[in-house]
Amino acid sequence: MSRGIFISMEGPDGSGKSTQIALLKEYLEGEGYDVLITREPGGNRISEAIREIILNKDYEEMSPVTEMMLYASARAQLIAQVVGPAIDSGKAVISDRFIDSSLVYQGMARGLGVETVLNVNKVAIGDYMPDVTFMLDLPAEVGIARKKDQKELDRMERESLEFHKKVAEGYRTLAGSFPDRIKTVDATLPIDEICGMIRSSVKALLDR
Repeated sequence: MSRGIFISMEGPDGSGKSTQIALLKEYLEGEGYDVLITREPGGNRISEAIREIILNKDYEEMSPVTEMMLYASARAQLIAQVVGPAIDSGKAVISDRFIDSSLVYQGMARGLGVETVLNVNKVAIGDYMPDVTFMLDLPAEVGIARKKDQKELDRMERESLEFHKKVAEGYRTLAGSFPDRIKTVDATLPIDEICGMIRSSVKALLDR
C-alpha cells in the first residue's frame, strides 16, 4: 500500500484556513483520494481535552513552556491515533495547523526559540512532516478583526495586537527558511484566487 500525502494549512488567526481546507478537500476527492481533515490542537478525544485547557480564556497565567508542552502532547496523540495511521493507509490528510504553529507561536512570539520548540516536537511527530504547507499570509490586525466579527475570542486570540504581529512576522520568517515546503499565499486575495494557487501547488505535488 502506498503512503498517502500530508498537507498542513497555516497562518495567523482569521486568515481563512477553514475555507481553503474545505475547497482543497473537494479537489483531492476529485483526484480520487480518501481525505481526512483534522485540526490542532485537537482531532481526537485526548487532544480535544488538551485543547480545552490550552484555549481556556480563564488560564491567562499559563507559562510559555507549559503551553509548548501541551501543544506537543496534543500533537503526539494526534499523530499516534489519527494522522500517522491515515497517511500509512494511503489517505490524504489535511491538517488545520501543525508543527509550524508551535515554531511561530511559542518559538518566536513567546520567545522560547525555534530550536527548543523543534526539539520538543521531534519526539511528538516522529517521521511525519507535511509534504507541503500553505501559509496564508495576512496582516495581524485584519485577522483579529475578522475573528472578533465571528465569535468570542479564546485565550490565544485574546492576546495583544503586538503578539499577533509577532506571529504574522514569524510565519513570514519561517516560510523564508523552508521555501521548498512552505508556500506563501496572500490571504487578502479573493477566495477563488487563493484556491487556484493552492490547487496548482498540490497538482505539482501529485504529479511528481
